[in-house]
Amino acid sequence: MNKQKILLLILTITILSGALSYNIYQSIYGGFITKDCTIFIGSFDTMDDIQKTLSKSIDKEQNSETYEIPKFIWLANQKNFSKPKAGKYNLTKDMSLNDIINLLRSGNQTPVKVSFNNQDTLEKFSGRISSQIEADSITILEVFKDSIFLRDNKLTKATVLGIIIPNTYEFYWNVSAENFRNKLFKEYNKFWNTDRLTKASSLKLSKEEVMTLASIVQKETVKIIERPIVAGLYLNRIKRGIPLQADPTIIYALKKKKGIDFQVKRVLYKDLKISSPFNTYLNKGLPPNLIAMPDISSIDAVLNYKKHNYIYMCASVTKFGFHEFASTLSQHNKNALKYQQWLNRKGIIR
Repeated sequence: MNKQKILLLILTITILSGALSYNIYQSIYGGFITKDCTIFIGSFDTMDDIQKTLSKSIDKEQNSETYEIPKFIWLANQKNFSKPKAGKYNLTKDMSLNDIINLLRSGNQTPVKVSFNNQDTLEKFSGRISSQIEADSITILEVFKDSIFLRDNKLTKATVLGIIIPNTYEFYWNVSAENFRNKLFKEYNKFWNTDRLTKASSLKLSKEEVMTLASIVQKETVKIIERPIVAGLYLNRIKRGIPLQADPTIIYALKKKKGIDFQVKRVLYKDLKISSPFNTYLNKGLPPNLIAMPDISSIDAVLNYKKHNYIYMCASVTKFGFHEFASTLSQHNKNALKYQQWLNRKGIIR
């Protein structure tokens, strides 16, 4: 082999080696993510699971499962990275495989915003939350019903719903169900600050009783602007020793008897005779515990109720979603007749 051929061979090997080195460098440090995306790493995920997650999340036109993704495992092994930290991770455009591994190794996950509105039951609440964090609905339900937690905080399975204040909270996606519950309970205690406790005391109500009344107000009207009026009406009845006669408590009693999915669009006269501690037509004062999860507007509506002389209310047939209020039985009967006639015309019998 002459000198020229040897030089050509060396040059070829050098070019190939350079190209290979460049490709390896690019596969490790070059831009790998083609667009911003989010991945979730479970508490029991393996490196293979992460590889599959990346495969599903990253633009496959740019990064194929058979070529680019396996380099993730190879590079992880080179960096002695084998224990992924669970959580939600935001991957940004042009991140490299090296960047991804460093991010997952650091555990610097992105918090999630957990939000929920007023839920009727713990079961519904648990289902709503399980779609937003890693913990499943059964585990979430169990920690809220935990006998030790209930005993230590003077709660019951019926009253624990009251410690959950509907709002938007920030958590790590892999927060444990127990820590999730504990933070909500902490927020509940923070919510009941000196100002709110003072207002509750002036009403001669405990915070639990305020929550119970707020749950009735919550179910009575969807109009936030109307809630202080409704709260004032019920407080007038309590002060005068008149039964609340709140239809939402009748509906709650019917659902407890016939099942949570039992539909009630119209409360019948026979329903008012149902034997239940939640029948506020037969029993004076507040029911034993809240009938739903009230939101902040309903709680503050009770604490900042509107003063007036109303003791009767009926759904309005001219301002749908609102109510007609009355101070006298005769005026209330007129309002109620209009509503009953409207229901009859609409064919609503249950």
